[in-house]
Amino acid sequence: MSTLTLYHEDSSVFMSLLVLSLVAVALSLPQGPYEHSDPQGPAKYDFNYAVRDDPSANDFGHNEARDGYDTQGSYYVQLPDGRLQQVTYNVNGDSGYVAEVSYQGEATYPAHGGYQ
Repeated sequence: MSTLTLYHEDSSVFMSLLVLSLVAVALSLPQGPYEHSDPQGPAKYDFNYAVRDDPSANDFGHNEARDGYDTQGSYYVQLPDGRLQQVTYNVNGDSGYVAEVSYQGEATYPAHGGYQ
């Protein structure tokens, strides 16, 4: 091996390391600030779910629909005292959240034997 060949191989390795180092530095630079994009229009959705599990006495559900700034929905739950509580609501930009709560059935309580 001559001195010229050795110098050529060293310079090729050096150039490869230099290029890889420059690429690594370029990739690690910040990519600019995150730009928030606004929604493309007013929200529009609807959903519902219901759960009824007799062994655990769970009975509840919810439904809701939204179109723009107006939202309406209701949810219900079977209370431990036997009544069904239902909440019906609507939301709009002028009056905010407005709910109406109603109950179905009569509350019943287990007989208490008194303090012993």
